[in-house]
Amino acid sequence: MKVEVIPDAKGVALRAAGWLAAQAREAVAARGRFALAVSGGSTPWQMLRALSSEHVPWSCVHVFQVDERVAPAGDPDRNLTHLRESLLGRVPLPPENLHAMPVEETDLGAAAARYSLELGAVTGAPAVLDVVHLGLGSDGHTASLVPGDPVLEVNDADVATTGLHAGRRRMTLTYPVLDRARRILWVITGADKSPVLPRLVAGDHAIPAGRVRADRATLLADAAAAARLPEPAR
Repeated sequence: MKVEVIPDAKGVALRAAGWLAAQAREAVAARGRFALAVSGGSTPWQMLRALSSEHVPWSCVHVFQVDERVAPAGDPDRNLTHLRESLLGRVPLPPENLHAMPVEETDLGAAAARYSLELGAVTGAPAVLDVVHLGLGSDGHTASLVPGDPVLEVNDADVATTGLHAGRRRMTLTYPVLDRARRILWVITGADKSPVLPRLVAGDHAIPAGRVRADRATLLADAAAAARLPEPAR
């Protein structure tokens, strides 16, 4: 894992946007398309707003979701609501290239299976995303892979649903598809992450985030989040 520590959250967002734009250009040049899966969070929304100002071949970009809360369309709890506000209303992404998780459907298991097929239709079978953007919870979760949930043990599907977490069920990408991604981009900010960030960097499997493959990962953290990282890790 490559670790970069940047003074503040705004700097992390700008650095992440530049990094993603470079990955997009490289992927389109190599394979004709860029498949990106994005997570939610306040710094990621800043990152996506900054990405809208970067040079990106949007006609060849496909945007997937890493996870989504089961909530009505337009609900402020939905990552898609903020994704539309932060990025999609600002860039010429073809509408069909936005792949929203179908969390409004009654049969969530069937919906998750269809989203797996959608991933494969764009990125191949098995699905290989170019970049997966991840965050880190203070409890060590990433995506909607939360401590103690049976979803942590799903290894035969790329998309699954969870139990209740903070009042909502979720749909999430699972470890198999995360680990097949060409690149992982961790974007982590805030002092509340400082106790758990060293465990992520160390690959501590006792936290869900620590189980994600690390050899293709770049981690961008602000100084507050990285306060407890040992110097050699920075």
